[in-house]
Amino acid sequence: MKAEVNGLNEKVVKMLAERKMTVSAAESCTGGLFAALITNVSGASEVLNESFVTYANSAKMKYLGVKGETLEKHGAVSYETAFEMADGLRKNTGADVTVGITGIAGPTGGTKEKPVGLVYVGICVMGETEVKELHLNGTREEIREGTCKITFENIANRIENITKVQ
Repeated sequence: MKAEVNGLNEKVVKMLAERKMTVSAAESCTGGLFAALITNVSGASEVLNESFVTYANSAKMKYLGVKGETLEKHGAVSYETAFEMADGLRKNTGADVTVGITGIAGPTGGTKEKPVGLVYVGICVMGETEVKELHLNGTREEIREGTCKITFENIANRIENITKVQ
């Protein structure tokens, strides 16, 4: 599979390296694709701190500090879980940029309330966490790739905005 992110992974790695920033990821529905796209770029070792595939709820709790109450009340695929994934990863790794991705890539697993293609991406940049709710269409691979592309776009925009503010 060749993920289509149109060079956004290279742009983000370059931006992070230029600013001497690090990134860590906690992925569920993307299954490590986001981290793989970073490591496809020469120089990734300068920026990639560490990465986890936290598919099971127990892994989300163990490695990221996602609360059991959050998972019970809102489910693994939720704004709240994505927020806690990104924020917990920041606390545990100290990376400048952390990403928490959770969603339903399909083709099975969707419900009326949470259909296939629903993805939440928590992105924490320098301690400020935001969550994006995505509604994607396509195959499992297309949903995973689309999630990564949008995540890279958001990281690039957030880093550019922080740089302008300083």
